[in-house]
Amino acid sequence: MEHSTLAPANVRFAKLRAAIDEVIETDPSLRCDGEAVIILERELNRLQYATSTTVASFDQWGEWASDGAQTATAWIDTRCHLPKKEARAQLRLGRALATLPVAAAAWRNGDIGAAHLDALVRVQSPVTEEALARDETLLVDYARTMKFAHFSNALSYWEQLADQDGTEEAALAQKARREVYLVPSPGGYLGSMQFDLLDGAIVANELQRLEKELFEADWAEAKARLGRDPHADELARTPAQRRADAMVEMAVRSASARASQGRRPEPLFTVVVDYPTLAGRISQLEQGPAVPPGSLLPWMEEATFERIVFSPGNRIECSETSRFFTGATRRALEVRDLECCHQYCDRPAAQCQMDHIVPFSEGGLTTQGNGQLLCEYHNRLRYTRPPPDG
Repeated sequence: MEHSTLAPANVRFAKLRAAIDEVIETDPSLRCDGEAVIILERELNRLQYATSTTVASFDQWGEWASDGAQTATAWIDTRCHLPKKEARAQLRLGRALATLPVAAAAWRNGDIGAAHLDALVRVQSPVTEEALARDETLLVDYARTMKFAHFSNALSYWEQLADQDGTEEAALAQKARREVYLVPSPGGYLGSMQFDLLDGAIVANELQRLEKELFEADWAEAKARLGRDPHADELARTPAQRRADAMVEMAVRSASARASQGRRPEPLFTVVVDYPTLAGRISQLEQGPAVPPGSLLPWMEEATFERIVFSPGNRIECSETSRFFTGATRRALEVRDLECCHQYCDRPAAQCQMDHIVPFSEGGLTTQGNGQLLCEYHNRLRYTRPPPDG
């Protein structure tokens, strides 16, 4: 059908509107099961695919110019009241689909979403073009099967191998963009911070440590005051207030430290590598983000290295009959698992507890092979017994 002979849009999309009306007019309590959520999310992915390809075609046909708009995104901004940033993203993805056929098919089928396509588009470059054409099926399979954060890390690993010089240059550029400002205002001091991944990890780790100290103090005070375990809204400070107070505490402790007696606490940050990385390139922070190995170089002279090697046999770090995971065994589990092992959780290791896979009460050994990280909620959930029948 020629573009000029298309039927009015309200006719072409009548069935789509009717189908959506049928869904939204159904009581949410009748579509609140997990299967319904999965179906709706997949269909939303497919609708986003249709929208992006339509926007790309709309841009190509140039109908927007007849209304006096300078660009398709300006027309969408005015007529659809959509932020230009979002309209540009739709257009960018729609244009990119021709060079990502496997990803386009997966998006069209609802297997992946716009965020996955955007991540793939961001690693496209003349340098990675050949590798991306070769590995697109593998990367799309990652997108289909992994949590999005894990997919992002896998894609970062891939980019490091496909464009070694580019990822190093990007890390240097990110370092160059670091900035902090804190200025007085009528309502107090206002500011912002931007760090590269390594510097940010150093600051964030210490901030989280101090914030945890303040949380424990708030919890103890509230429990003593109330005579029971408090709820979060009964604590003296909000999380944001504790973070602010932790920043002040960092400054106070820094000013109080004597240079002659000062010694840097270590490790400042932890980088996780596998065996091939000893002769290769891939590394990631303990908190998750992948970092180019070259970005570690400035820290080599002042860092103390923490070496943890996982052998196939899971080297035992403490007595097998010990009740608690301690010392090197505990540290090895933190670095190995990185986050809560429950499939629906991603709480970081610092907020998790050590758990015996085979319970200690049932003869489970306190070894790396029988240990895992679980957050407090999922650790408690694992041992919550269902009520007896009847």
